[in-house]
Amino acid sequence: MPLTMSKDVFITCAVTGSGATQDRSHHVPRSPEQIANSAIAAAKAGAAVVHCHVRDPETGAPSRRLDLFREVTERIRESETDVILNLTAGMGGDIVFGPTEHPLPPIEGTDMVGASERVQHIAECLPEICTLDCGTMNFAEADYVMTNTPGMLTAMGRMMTHLGVKPEIEAFDTGHLWYAKQLVKDGVLDNPALVQLCMGVPWGAPDDLNTFMAMVNNVPDDWTFSAFGLGRNQMAYVAASVLAGGHVRVGLEDNLWLDKGVLAENWQLVERAGSIIENMGARLMTPAQVREKLGLTKRAPK
Repeated sequence: MPLTMSKDVFITCAVTGSGATQDRSHHVPRSPEQIANSAIAAAKAGAAVVHCHVRDPETGAPSRRLDLFREVTERIRESETDVILNLTAGMGGDIVFGPTEHPLPPIEGTDMVGASERVQHIAECLPEICTLDCGTMNFAEADYVMTNTPGMLTAMGRMMTHLGVKPEIEAFDTGHLWYAKQLVKDGVLDNPALVQLCMGVPWGAPDDLNTFMAMVNNVPDDWTFSAFGLGRNQMAYVAASVLAGGHVRVGLEDNLWLDKGVLAENWQLVERAGSIIENMGARLMTPAQVREKLGLTKRAPK
């Protein structure tokens, strides 16, 4: 199909993630203060949306602690920085299986909780957007499976919709888009939906352009999509997504490097993405413009 390049583009900055990157770069923020400050700097560099996980402030390990999410949220809102807050709801669906001859019971690293607990911080913090990983997949680390069953996705999706928080569908493969369309058809998610195309995450969709265009072509025309590629291809996917009619995501969750041998900060990745977008002849969208486009309601500090 012919490409229709985006003329107005928003940048999402994925600030810290939940991967084991905290010891690979001193720029990966750990504490709520560091995460909030990095998000604020990214917003000032041009990010309209900041996507936030939280980590244990001492170890840097990924966390689901409510107090950490609450502190990040409050710090960003109290800074009076105009940015759309997108909190992860992807935690709490992890199964790590034992040896192949004795896979059960699951071993250390497993973190499986119910739908209500997975969404509890969303209900308390009420971000404008939260993520919904729209399928189950094998992940890169050992026998770790990211688990999101149809029943779990239906329950979580209904809670998000009821809370008035816009789900950002995380699609790691084409089947995830297929089920996302079913969730909209069933009335679990509102139409039009918001999608993040996640490219190059082992063992989901590989980050080649043929697969990327297959993903794009499976997104309904009236939906909004953004995309990212991991590691060295992060900036290439900025250009590819804009060219394909989408929006972009960059940040330390997906890539630690600015140049070969040069560790990045979030604001630098946002700034570089903004330069690519504008050099392609597109315009950066403000948070207010994104709210209007996606039908979001700005949340004030409590």
